[in-house]
Amino acid sequence: MSTKVTFTAALLASAVAGVLATSAHAGAMPEAKADTKTEAKKEKCYGVALKGQNDCAAGPGTTCQGTSTEDYQGNAWKFVPAGTCTSMKVPGGQGSLTPIMKR
Repeated sequence: MSTKVTFTAALLASAVAGVLATSAHAGAMPEAKADTKTEAKKEKCYGVALKGQNDCAAGPGTTCQGTSTEDYQGNAWKFVPAGTCTSMKVPGGQGSLTPIMKR
């Protein structure tokens, strides 16, 4: 096998591996990016997520999903079934449809 053929085969194998890795990563879609049909049945509920298990919005110094730094962090939300947020009891209070300043 010539060097040119070997290089081309290696390049092709690398490209295929890259595509497979990208599609595998894209397949694990986080709940925060669920389709709109699913989101219509859910609502953002602040102050109910456990540390590192929020769906998004974990306040200053954090990025998004899984970045809350404490349990029931008031500025971190989790998707919950629509209509259930404010009835959820957590230590120190209940879930909120808006960010909670202090918990």
